[in-house]
Amino acid sequence: MRIFTKLSAPLSLCLLFVFLCLKTAFSSSIHASSFSTTHLCSHEEALALLQFKTSFSIDYTVPYPDSCGENYSKIDSWKGGIDCCSWDGVSCDNVTGHVIALNLSCSFLYGTFPSNSTLFFLRNLQSLNLALNDFRHSKIPLEISQFTRLKHLDVSSSQFSGQVPREIAHLPKLVSLNLSYSELILETTTFRNLVHNLSEVRELVLSGVNMTSVNPHFFMNLSSSLTTLDLWESALRGNFPNSIFRFPNLKNFYLSGNWNLTIDLPSSNWSSPLQQLYLDDMDCGRQLRESIGDLKSLQSLGLGCNLEGSIPASIGNLSQLTYLSLSHNNLSGQIPPSLANLTQLTSLHLSNNQFSGPFLASICNLRQLTSLGLYSSNLSEQIPSSLANLTQLTSLDLSDNQFSGPIPASIGNLRQLTSLYLLFNNLSEQIPSSLANLTQLTSLDLSFNQFSGPIPASIGNLRQLTSLHLLFNNLSEQIPSSLANLTQLTSLDLSYNQFSGPIPASIGNLRQLTSLGLYSNNFSGQIPSSLANLTQLTFLDLFNNQFSGPIPASIGNLRQLTSLYLSSNNLSEQIPSSLANLTQLAFLELCYNQFSSPIPASIGNLRQLTRLYLNSNNLSGQIPSSLANLTQLTTLDLSYNQFSGPIPASTGNLSQLSDLSLSSNNFNGQIPSSLANLTQLRYLILPRNLLNGTLPPWIFTLPLLEYLDLSHNQLQVPDMFSVLQNLEILDLSHNNLIGKIPNCLPKSLSVLNLQANYFDGNIAFGFPEGCGLRNLNFHGNQMDGLLPRSLVNCRMLEVLDVGNNSIEDTFPHWLESLPHLQVLVLRSNKFHGSVQSTKESPSFPKLRVLDLSSNHFVGPLPVRYIENFNAMMDPHKDGGSPKYMMVSTRANSYQYSVVVTWKGFEYELQKILTIFSSIHLSNNMFEGEIPDVIGKLSSLKGLNLSHNNLTGHIPPSLGNLMNLEWLDLSSNELAGKIPDALVSLTQLSVLNLSNNHLIGRIPQGNQFNTFGNGSYEGNLGLCGFPLSKSCDGIGTPPSSFQEKDELRRFGWRVVVLGYGCGVVFGLLMGYLVFRTGKPKWFVSLFDGRRSQSGRKMRKARRLVQRRS
Repeated sequence: MRIFTKLSAPLSLCLLFVFLCLKTAFSSSIHASSFSTTHLCSHEEALALLQFKTSFSIDYTVPYPDSCGENYSKIDSWKGGIDCCSWDGVSCDNVTGHVIALNLSCSFLYGTFPSNSTLFFLRNLQSLNLALNDFRHSKIPLEISQFTRLKHLDVSSSQFSGQVPREIAHLPKLVSLNLSYSELILETTTFRNLVHNLSEVRELVLSGVNMTSVNPHFFMNLSSSLTTLDLWESALRGNFPNSIFRFPNLKNFYLSGNWNLTIDLPSSNWSSPLQQLYLDDMDCGRQLRESIGDLKSLQSLGLGCNLEGSIPASIGNLSQLTYLSLSHNNLSGQIPPSLANLTQLTSLHLSNNQFSGPFLASICNLRQLTSLGLYSSNLSEQIPSSLANLTQLTSLDLSDNQFSGPIPASIGNLRQLTSLYLLFNNLSEQIPSSLANLTQLTSLDLSFNQFSGPIPASIGNLRQLTSLHLLFNNLSEQIPSSLANLTQLTSLDLSYNQFSGPIPASIGNLRQLTSLGLYSNNFSGQIPSSLANLTQLTFLDLFNNQFSGPIPASIGNLRQLTSLYLSSNNLSEQIPSSLANLTQLAFLELCYNQFSSPIPASIGNLRQLTRLYLNSNNLSGQIPSSLANLTQLTTLDLSYNQFSGPIPASTGNLSQLSDLSLSSNNFNGQIPSSLANLTQLRYLILPRNLLNGTLPPWIFTLPLLEYLDLSHNQLQVPDMFSVLQNLEILDLSHNNLIGKIPNCLPKSLSVLNLQANYFDGNIAFGFPEGCGLRNLNFHGNQMDGLLPRSLVNCRMLEVLDVGNNSIEDTFPHWLESLPHLQVLVLRSNKFHGSVQSTKESPSFPKLRVLDLSSNHFVGPLPVRYIENFNAMMDPHKDGGSPKYMMVSTRANSYQYSVVVTWKGFEYELQKILTIFSSIHLSNNMFEGEIPDVIGKLSSLKGLNLSHNNLTGHIPPSLGNLMNLEWLDLSSNELAGKIPDALVSLTQLSVLNLSNNHLIGRIPQGNQFNTFGNGSYEGNLGLCGFPLSKSCDGIGTPPSSFQEKDELRRFGWRVVVLGYGCGVVFGLLMGYLVFRTGKPKWFVSLFDGRRSQSGRKMRKARRLVQRRS
């Protein structure tokens, strides 16, 4: 300082200037040096990252979300010799150069994450993002606790699995943690430590993490600074405390997808700053309260949580809402008009509710809407034309409501629409041509409505369409040629309409099609060869049309096809060998056509085939051995063809087969033992063939067998056979089976049909409690003994047929208690006694078919039973259209059959309609009068009371049986006139009143003009057409009652004496004549008539059986 003071002022100033310049230069040098090192990461950290890179491969084949962008891995840019701070996904500290952030999301990393990864050398990491990679179910390494400075950790959707390590709670500086959508499990202890230690956490995302063991109340210990809590699909259970809504900073709360979780919405004083609230697929207290309107900051609200009641008007207060979903609830009432206040809404979804009334017109004021979903909401009336105000709409779904009338033409104003779904409504009239204005449309579905008329030609303007579904309407005429303009279509379905004419050849222009459905229309002509242009097609369904001619050979070009359905047409000629090119085919249905010739051997190339249906054609020859190549087959149906020869032993190679049906062919020989290899078999259906030999015992060892039908063959029973415990349907009818029926039956059995065999002995087995039998048929065997009382355990029994046996018992009154019994056949046995009911309660209310003929029943007709035959009184009592009686299994159905006497001939009714009703009580010893109550059985098709001892008049009430087709009252003691009321039976085609004591003029008109002499013979008092005996000038013969009055005057003692002498004399002479054989002309007269009558009856039965 002393020196400075001695210097002159100018010199001092100069020195000061030099000093300042040097200082500035020195500072700049230091700064430059510092700046140059900020982009140079440490050599050790660069090596650690390069070593980490070698731990994984890059797999671009793994599907990632669109948000990942193009296929590019960030680690591709990691190369030695380049500053690692410049690598993609790497961020460094500007001062120290340490790596502080690593973002490897969407990097397509593939491989196991090593527990000793060099990544853990990066001790200065503050942010680590490994989301959207595939670490092959690795566990999160325990070493993660070394990242003590970590603030942000994201390992979502990266295929980590196992327990979340407790070491993750040793990251005290974490601000955000995302473990979502891997296969992680978070246990209670780890979660409690995490909550306790992570006091700085603001964002906690645990979606998809299994938190079953975590008590929801633990979440209340989270930091009050929490802004985001995402627990979507976390398997939480119990009650989630609604005090979560009082967290002062919580803006985003996601709790959806926890099906066993409940949270009660606050009833008042919501002060939460919530902006996003999603509580879908859980329970949130049933009632949506008015307090919802307090959440003024809400922007997105999703509440699909079993809500009931109405939408509160206060919802209109949520003026910031852009997204609102109240779908999948049971909300009712009308949609509140206050929704119109939500002018910022872009997405509104109110689907799957029970609203009432019309479409809310005020919704049409929400002009910012881009997405509107109201499907399955019980809305009705017409779609309002004001919907056209929503010009920003891109998606509109009004499906599954009760909208009626036409689509408003104004819908054409919605020019931004990309998807329009109006299926499952009652919309009608024509499809409006204004739809052609929706040129941005990619998906259009108008299925399951009542649209009529043609498809408008203008539909060809919708050139962006990728999906067009118009199935199940009444659309008609031909497919417009303009449809060929829709070259972007991938799915086209016009099924179940009334389209006609040929498929236009121009359909071959739709080269992007992957699915084409045209089934159940009236298309005709040949299948166009231009279909071969649709080389992307995987699904083709032309079922149930009128196509004819051959399958075009060019169909073999459709090499991507997995499903081909051509059944129920008139296709003919051979199955083309080019089908063998369709090597991706899994489903092939060609049934119900007229294909002929053998199956081409090349079918064995279809090695992916799982279902093959060739039934109901005219195919012939033997099954090709190449069929054994189809080792993926689960269903094979070749029934109703003309195949012959043995069943190939190679069929046993089809080890996946669960359903094998070869019925109604000409297969012969024995059932091959190789079928024992088909251990997956559930349905083995081989009836109506020429199979012979012994019923193979291995059949009863197939572990999964449910349906076994070997009927109408020539099989013989083994010495012993048992019934499988899984069996539901067993039909061995019409074979040569002899011996005893197994003693015990499984509860699973629904159908047991052993008809027309040679089984004998008692029905000795017991029917267990819970017996599931619905159809029991022993008709035409040699069974004897009693009918087992344990049948009452079969509460589901619908059909019981034990006809044509030697069972000796009284009428089974105890069957009255079976509530579903519809068919009861006891004919041609040795049943005896009275059939009268002794109970007051209704009996046999569902009985439709009753056959007690050819037994030894006595007494009056069962009036009390007849009074309770409710099912015979109203043919439509059960509602719906007539259907066949059957039992259905998972993949097949079994139709019931029964042996009946139909219009005088006995044959097997192969299908029983639910409206079919008949009563056969013939060939017994019933006596007394025909009760009037029979006239109430209005659904009766047949009534046979012949060959009994019935007396009295024919009741006029029989004229009420308007569905009656045959009536047989022959060979009784009926007297009086034929009631004129019978003329009203316009369905009657067979009438037999012969061999009674009827008198008077035969009624005329309707069907009575068609009956011959045989209907009336043996009634000496009848006259008029068709008899040669005229009624003109002939007094009416005295009735039996008049004769009785005259006899009384003569004296009853004399009459008895005379009749007695005559009866004794007649019996004596008859015995002498037939004992001595003289006179021969008299004996031969009766023997000849008897044998001639027998031959005629047998011939008639054979003819009927052949026709049936």
